[in-house]
Amino acid sequence: MINTFSTSLSDACGNDPGFICEWIWDNTENEKLSEIVSWIVERPLKVVVILLVAMIVNRLLRRAIDRMVQRIISAREQEQTEAELESEKTLSNVGERARRKLQRISEHGERSRQRALTLGAVLRGTSTTIVYLMGLMIALGEVGLDLGPLLAGAGIVGLAIGFGAQSLVADFIAGVFVIIEDQYGVGDWVDVGSASGTVERVSLRTTVLRDAHGTVWVVPNGEVRRVGNSSQLWARTVLDLEVAYDTDIDKAATIIKDVADQLWEEQLEVATILEEPVVSGVQSFGADSIAIRLSVKTEPGEQWSTGRILRARIKKAFDTYGIEIPFPQRTVWMHTADNSEKDKEVPEVEIKRNLLEGSSGSSDED
Repeated sequence: MINTFSTSLSDACGNDPGFICEWIWDNTENEKLSEIVSWIVERPLKVVVILLVAMIVNRLLRRAIDRMVQRIISAREQEQTEAELESEKTLSNVGERARRKLQRISEHGERSRQRALTLGAVLRGTSTTIVYLMGLMIALGEVGLDLGPLLAGAGIVGLAIGFGAQSLVADFIAGVFVIIEDQYGVGDWVDVGSASGTVERVSLRTTVLRDAHGTVWVVPNGEVRRVGNSSQLWARTVLDLEVAYDTDIDKAATIIKDVADQLWEEQLEVATILEEPVVSGVQSFGADSIAIRLSVKTEPGEQWSTGRILRARIKKAFDTYGIEIPFPQRTVWMHTADNSEKDKEVPEVEIKRNLLEGSSGSSDED
């Protein structure tokens, strides 16, 4: 009797009977009714519960992602505020054109904010897809669909793809961190080791650069081991200017400082100096010259043009004040030997005679 009851219950409600189906069977012992209730009420109810749980999990994940994005935005805003406070110290010494350029700091912060929001949207979409896909698979399993062969096939395919696309996966992961950390963006001049240039496009898989010669480099994000960004908030031009050893060092340093200060006051469009130029003094002693170091803080991306303008103006100032820019020099010592030590010249006739005697002597020995 017990075996008949168990067999009938499993036929009506399946191997894992639910509470409602089992309750209907206990009260009616009607196999058809229990089966109908199981399909119409119990299983749809389980599907609804699974979907509700998936919705709750998805909502929690979205809130976690939103908090992470907000933390990223807050960190970037704090860095922006510190940069603006530092720049405020120089506003009394710069022109209106430089004031407009200092607004790029806030524009950079807005770019970071938009990147963080974009990343948050991507992560929210990805998490939603994964959660609901898992919920759907669980729901199909509750309906009675055998997911074992499907999961096994998907696992084999995924394993094969994983082995064959390891570098691709690494590129995508690295691209996500590039976006999260805002390491660089479109328009930045970067050095990624294998290539350097202006960033033209950033995707989850690759970064596209164009170098100074116009060559376009497509660099997989997974191959980027280090990044040198020359376009973040500010840059610095460092010039080691060489003068001759007999030059008055103080005079040369004063001329260099005057030229740099004049360019600082002018605030050219392509050479915006943010702080007072600094002449550090003698940097090194070379074989033919003494190097005097000049450091100038500029707008990002303008360090090269600022350096070119400074070199040209300093060269003209040196020419005006008679300061020599040295060229390689060598001191050569000439030594003349005494006549008594010179090798004596052997007459040609004597050489021939010696050769003949040597040959005849060798023949006698034979």
